[in-house]
Amino acid sequence: MIKRVLRTKPVTAHSETGLKRCLSAFDLTLLGIGAIIGTGIFVLTGLAAAHQSGPAVVLSFVVSGLACGFAAFAYAEMAATVGGCGSAYGYSYAAFGEVVAWIIGWILLMEYGMSVAAVANGWAGYFNNALTAVGLGLPEQLTKAPSLGGMVNLPALLIILALMIMLIIGVKQSAKLNAAMVFIKVLTITIFVAIASFNVHPENWHPFMPFGWFDTLPDGKTVGVLAGASLVFFAYVGFDAVSTAVEEAKDPQHDVPKGIIYSLSFCTVIYIIVSGLLTGVVPYTELGVSSPVAHALQLMGYHWASALVSTGVIAGLTTVMLVLYYGLTRIIFAMSRDGLIPPFFSQVNAKTHTPIRVIVICGLITATIAGFIPLGDLAELVNIGTLAAFVLVCGGVIMLRKTQPHLHRPYKTPYSPLLPVLGMLSCGALMAFLPALTWQRFGIWLLLGVVFYFAYSLQHSKLRK
Repeated sequence: MIKRVLRTKPVTAHSETGLKRCLSAFDLTLLGIGAIIGTGIFVLTGLAAAHQSGPAVVLSFVVSGLACGFAAFAYAEMAATVGGCGSAYGYSYAAFGEVVAWIIGWILLMEYGMSVAAVANGWAGYFNNALTAVGLGLPEQLTKAPSLGGMVNLPALLIILALMIMLIIGVKQSAKLNAAMVFIKVLTITIFVAIASFNVHPENWHPFMPFGWFDTLPDGKTVGVLAGASLVFFAYVGFDAVSTAVEEAKDPQHDVPKGIIYSLSFCTVIYIIVSGLLTGVVPYTELGVSSPVAHALQLMGYHWASALVSTGVIAGLTTVMLVLYYGLTRIIFAMSRDGLIPPFFSQVNAKTHTPIRVIVICGLITATIAGFIPLGDLAELVNIGTLAAFVLVCGGVIMLRKTQPHLHRPYKTPYSPLLPVLGMLSCGALMAFLPALTWQRFGIWLLLGVVFYFAYSLQHSKLRK
């Protein structure tokens, strides 16, 4: 039994699977930026500054960025060496064995699925605010989940269905939409930086670390730079989605590592600049709102810029949903192709070269979740799942270096095993700062996954033959 659950998948990187190879390094970099810049910079920056880090939220982004940077190097090596559209799932299959791969794949399904639904909720709020500003706001019953007194969050439901159609049409068309949206939100960020640079009041940065590095309040709430880092880590969720595009990249062994590292580096710099300026133009205590960048511009009297930033938020969250939705479908496609879930999910349409079945099923399920479950209940599990995936990918680099030292590696993580070990330690530490309730729900999800594995996947795995 132990040998069966720990059987590893041979490394056959970049074999043809029917998916169309059409994405360049530039496309992949924009794919990463599209996934990363969104909820983090437009929402969590202000919340973390107001309630956990103060002006030192800049350091929170640095800490999270370093943890993600270590993981990014590991992802780049695994993507170039192992390949496959399953991201951390596929890498774990080659490095640790089937049962570990299944567990991480199960975690990724939770991470990506909940992320899409959660971001759709945030998108719906901004979208309805924009409609209200021009007198076309929807009735409250159509903008809230039943548990919040409404009937359905209709905008959240409909935006996922619209993205479903985009992904069915084809990945290249989706990449073009993503590129346009990325341009819009980078433009809005540039406008904020240009305005804020001339309105900084240095006294707003004092005290710089009002909550210290880490502390636990009497009510159990954690504060400080490290607690803020565990929160703003959500801002980096999505860069790993680039690795799910390996089988649709023109030159995956070179373009995917570039897309991962370039997109993460660009977004980290943007986060540090924006968070520094944001806490410099207004007191950090004023930033505990759902739209801190737009709110800060309003406080400064730039109402036109505030409206423009809100438009950029809608564009930004659209690309986040698009890329995460894309990643979710490719992970399910890879798991189905390996026999761990039914083969129904790994059929590629001959005309569009996309897995239409899994796209439609994911769209209907996540749209329903987004329409009927509120944002707070959706977002809790995302970070812990992402961090667990990062830890395993970093460990996978070390494992494969030992078990298959002669494997062709077009890209190698520098200073290995130091950087992978630092990635495991830093991501593991951020997991430790998450609430106990999050760990409990995470454990329940894992238990369900283990039951499914032994009930179905173990017997139907293609490696069993």
